[in-house]
Amino acid sequence: MLIAGFPAGAWGTNCYLVAPAAGEECVIIDPGHQATQGVEETLKKHRLKPVAVVLTHGHLDHVASVVPVCGAHDVPAWIHPEDRYMMSDPEKALGRSIGMPLMGELTIGEPGDVKELTDGSRLELAGLELSVAHAPGHTKGSVTFRMPETTEIPSVFFSGDLLFAGSIGRTDLPGGDMAEMLDSLARVCLPLDDSTVVLSGHGPQTTIGQERATNPYLRQLAAAGRQERGAGPTTPPRRGM
Repeated sequence: MLIAGFPAGAWGTNCYLVAPAAGEECVIIDPGHQATQGVEETLKKHRLKPVAVVLTHGHLDHVASVVPVCGAHDVPAWIHPEDRYMMSDPEKALGRSIGMPLMGELTIGEPGDVKELTDGSRLELAGLELSVAHAPGHTKGSVTFRMPETTEIPSVFFSGDLLFAGSIGRTDLPGGDMAEMLDSLARVCLPLDDSTVVLSGHGPQTTIGQERATNPYLRQLAAAGRQERGAGPTTPPRRGM
């Protein structure tokens, strides 16, 4: 298994290229702001051929390079329908103008082929299997992707801006909701095995076991139990857009 990731752009958003091995087809996860060069360099370095772009959510820092990447390689982009509008209208997703200098660097709009993700679906792309879980809270259409455990590697969980090392995604932008965030954390993250590797939208990798033991949000949710997960810390750490 090959997972090559790099932080891109003004927000340091992690973009991942995932393939069964070097020299094979791959999936690109979250090509965000100023990610195009990094994507092309990683493709060349590992001799990869992309077959799809998959998106954890629609915020600009995760989708800004979708149009050029999909266009250059003639591949589709997968996104949850509730976040699809953000590709064409990023300012609405932020509730404010993002500023003309930044806008001038971007190609706003949808790529030629957009496919919609559904909760519980399994994507079979590039010889990989990605299980999709709808996880609203950061945005209405946030999703996560999980790859099953194999004899070589533990399960890998691409959490987007749901779960970070030591923190969680912000909920103060349009479409954000703290109650939904806590529900998603309890429903999607807590049932995962401790050995599951977490590759998030920002920051370093971690594991579910590490977060269950140290992340204040997961600790409180685990202690309260699934039936009493409405209470939690009131101010989420600021990560992502």
